[in-house]
Amino acid sequence: MSSRTVDLNADLGEGFGVWRLGDDDALLEIVTSANVACGFHAGDPSTMGRVCTRAAQAGVSVGAQVSYRDLAGFGRRFMDVDPAELTDDVLYQLGALDGIARVSGTRVSYLKPHGALYNAVVEHEAQARAVVEAVAAYDARLPVVGLPGSVLLRAAEAIGLRTIREGFADRGYTAAGTLVPRREPGALVQDAADVAERAVRMAVDGQVLAVDGTPVPAAVDSICVHGDTPGAVELARAVRTALEAAGLQPTAFTH
Repeated sequence: MSSRTVDLNADLGEGFGVWRLGDDDALLEIVTSANVACGFHAGDPSTMGRVCTRAAQAGVSVGAQVSYRDLAGFGRRFMDVDPAELTDDVLYQLGALDGIARVSGTRVSYLKPHGALYNAVVEHEAQARAVVEAVAAYDARLPVVGLPGSVLLRAAEAIGLRTIREGFADRGYTAAGTLVPRREPGALVQDAADVAERAVRMAVDGQVLAVDGTPVPAAVDSICVHGDTPGAVELARAVRTALEAAGLQPTAFTH
């Protein structure tokens, strides 16, 4: 039985003003890393501060979940942004969250793109370079989280940044190893037993089953359960329980 560690992350702070999405407090008792929205797809200064403060209290690492400037679309629409502008947008989000995190008793420990930007930088070289250039300019010690084999992780490695390979327990995969678009059948996996089994398979065996049943290589350092998935708290708890039962210790990769 394995005795290694694996990170468990969730997207948090995705409310805005009086509107809240997901149960941040409950998830912070389960996950080891929190991908905090930085205001471009969701989040606002007060929400960011609340999540960072509670993450610090729970000993959960804080990461900047950066996005296209797309509040109306929740960052899930591709935007053909000029690379230089995208670098500035990422720097803006990183700096904003890090400032609030430091006042809250923690700091930004890594970066992860959100939504359409995450999917775009799997293959979009110019935007991938724009994201990693922002990280390198701000703090070259920050790891970059992304899909295994993505252009983003290759671009980060090329300039000496640490990379974290991420798997999604609650998302469907194509046979090519990419995520099934959210509008297509099989995009979401919502059965707790299935989600937990997929997490263990990725962490232990380094593979995941695609929607057509094809085994896909998926060696990962971190596993994500989306905070906005229906039943997210129960799914995250099931994943953590299953990982521990498999001899894996949920531990933030930044520790």
